[in-house]
Parts: sequence; structure tokens; C-alpha cells
Amino acid sequence: MAQARFGHRPAMVIPRKLKPGDRIRFVSPASTPDRDEIVARVRILEELGFQVDFGAHAFDRNGFLAGTDDDRIDDLNCALRDPAIRAVFATRGGKGAYRIADRLDFDAISRDPKPLVGFSDITILHLMLLRQCGIAGIHGALFGDDDGGVDLQNRDALARMLVETGNMVIASRSDEPTAGLTTRGRARGVLVGGNLDLIVTAAGWSLPDMTGAILLLEASDCYPGRVDRALTMLRKAGHLDGAVGVAVGQFVMAEPSRGRLIIDIVRGHLEALGVPVLGGLPIGHGKHPVSLPIGTMADLDADSGILTTEY
Repeated sequence: MAQARFGHRPAMVIPRKLKPGDRIRFVSPASTPDRDEIVARVRILEELGFQVDFGAHAFDRNGFLAGTDDDRIDDLNCALRDPAIRAVFATRGGKGAYRIADRLDFDAISRDPKPLVGFSDITILHLMLLRQCGIAGIHGALFGDDDGGVDLQNRDALARMLVETGNMVIASRSDEPTAGLTTRGRARGVLVGGNLDLIVTAAGWSLPDMTGAILLLEASDCYPGRVDRALTMLRKAGHLDGAVGVAVGQFVMAEPSRGRLIIDIVRGHLEALGVPVLGGLPIGHGKHPVSLPIGTMADLDADSGILTTEY
């Protein structure tokens, strides 16, 4: 299937919305989840009126992976092929989704688009689905709160994205380290990206064309050299060419004392792109992150500190 070029396809495919009683399936394309955490999230979805089940290998363990590559991709493709499943939730990220991203059943999801919900390592699945099919998804999860429960504000936002049509408005937070990256200006384009490590992993085989897109960046376990290598590779290989703006989420520092250095490194790379940048967005692995649509049209307003995405 031909690569989706965003410069020629401003509108992506948004899966149909869910209704009460629809079935959601949890699968584990990457690492093994904590069963108790997932059961708590299942209860939340059931309280919202959905039915929930699991892939056969959702809690398997094979080293750092939730089962073998064959088992993990089989669970995911079974969910994509099953007309009774109306949304697919990744139990967690971790490591390993990149091993199976090229084995997704693109024909099945093109015939019957359904949202994939996940972030972190799941970024590469979102990227591949955008590249091959133009299918929009949801970057995020049923995040926990400080008391070990589910963040209710994020729960409600995620529920709206699943069942309604509208706009998600996310404001920059001044206490996020990346807030200092904000420049001036506005941009409109398809929101593409996610976790920096997975964007780099996708380069050359599952990263979509960035022409006309707004790049979404978030990162965890940040070290200066690691961040610098990643952004250097993406820029010098031309993978960010054509991007019209950059939305920067949470950069979680491995060594907080070096946070300012890392932000300066990121600033240098993003300034070279010459596009509006909006930092400080509560998206990623930090405190109180929010879920948001990925692969839909977005408006970035660096002047007012707002990112608006369609769902």
C-alpha cells in the first residue's frame, strides 16, 4: 500500500465512534502489564457502558515481552479483524511493539477502521497505521492519579474522544520544563508523532511523511547525548522536512540537574526547523498527562499557548 503523504491528504480517516455496549479489547503489543492495574481500568470502561475483553496473550511473559512476536501480533490482528471489537487498547507500552509494527493487518483495519489507544512504545503502531492507512488513533491511556486510582479528568476526555465528535483543547503548563521552548506563531496540520525514541526507531521504515504535519514530541528517561543523537538523526536525514509546527510534551529527565541543558539542546534543533513551537504540553510520561487524538487535524497556537485537535 502506498505511503500516505500528508501534503496531499489533509484529512485522515477517523474511525466511527463507539456507542454504549460496544466491545473494547485489551492487547499487549509490547511488555507485560500489571494485571491489577489493568483490571482497575477495565472496571472504569465497564462503568462507562462498554464491554471489555482481553487478547489471549495479554498477560503472557517472554523475557521483557508480553509473549512471542507471533503471539503479540496475532492478538492485535485478531482484534483488528473482529467486527465485534470497536476499539483496541494497549495494556501498556514498555518495549517490543516495534518488532511487530510491519506485520499489522493493514487491509483489515482499512476495511473496518477502529481506534488504537496507547502511547510510549505504542507510538510506532500509530505511526505505521498513519503511514500505511491514514488511520487516526488516541495517544494516551487511562492514566493513574497520585492516589493510585484513575485520573477522572483524563477518563472523561478519553470517553469523549471515543464516543463524540469535537475538539480537544490542551493548554501549555508553565511548570513543564519544555514550556520554555515556546516561540510565536500558528500552524495547522495533521498531528503526527509521539515518543521521541520510537519516532527515531520508525525512521526509514514506518515514519510517515511529515509534509504539512505538526510534529508531536515527548520523551522519557532523557539524557543530553541521547536526546541530541535522536534529534540530530531526524533532522540530518530529512525526516522532519515539511513539518509546519512542533508540539512539545513532557520530557522526563533522567537527571533533573541536567534538565536545562537538555531543553537547550532541544531548542537548538527545533529552531533549525524554522516553524512555530509550542512547549509545556501535558502529554507523555510526566505528571498528570492527558490523552489526545493522533493523526487528526490540529491547530497549534504558540501565541496563546493552546493546541487544539479534532476527534
